[in-house]
Amino acid sequence: MLRGVESGGAVADMGRYCAYLDADGNPAPWLQQIDSISGNGRHAVVISPELVRIEMLRIGHTYELAITRLWLKSEKGHTRPAIATAPLFRSHQGTLAVELWNAKHKALRGIVAPVFYTAAGEMLNLPDRFDEATRKIAGAVACLGCKHTHIAVAPASNKGGER
Repeated sequence: MLRGVESGGAVADMGRYCAYLDADGNPAPWLQQIDSISGNGRHAVVISPELVRIEMLRIGHTYELAITRLWLKSEKGHTRPAIATAPLFRSHQGTLAVELWNAKHKALRGIVAPVFYTAAGEMLNLPDRFDEATRKIAGAVACLGCKHTHIAVAPASNKGGER
């Protein structure tokens, strides 16, 4: 199984966040939520045989986005599988004019996302299955002193309510 740790947050000038999705781009259920005294740290642990990592970095109004598929790959002569990765989307110098970290724009978190361009100035289209996660993570990199998950969801409850 792969283990991913959703983490991150922001201060006014910058933010970084890393989260995990399933192969279809849906939020991964957390195994464990993590509480801490300070913000902008670890928020949850997810476990799955295959994950999609979505990472965003914000410096002011400039954004970077990386979406990567991770899975376990058996290798001949090894008892433990290796972690294989494949890039699904990567872009630099995206822009979003709205200051999501400003309290007056907080309601737009999770609704808007930065726009990314090719070197020729054409708008890059994200794969549709990552649209919602990209909007959520754009809000996460503007969440000052973040202490909660933005992507991971609670696991489905078992019979009897126990986990």
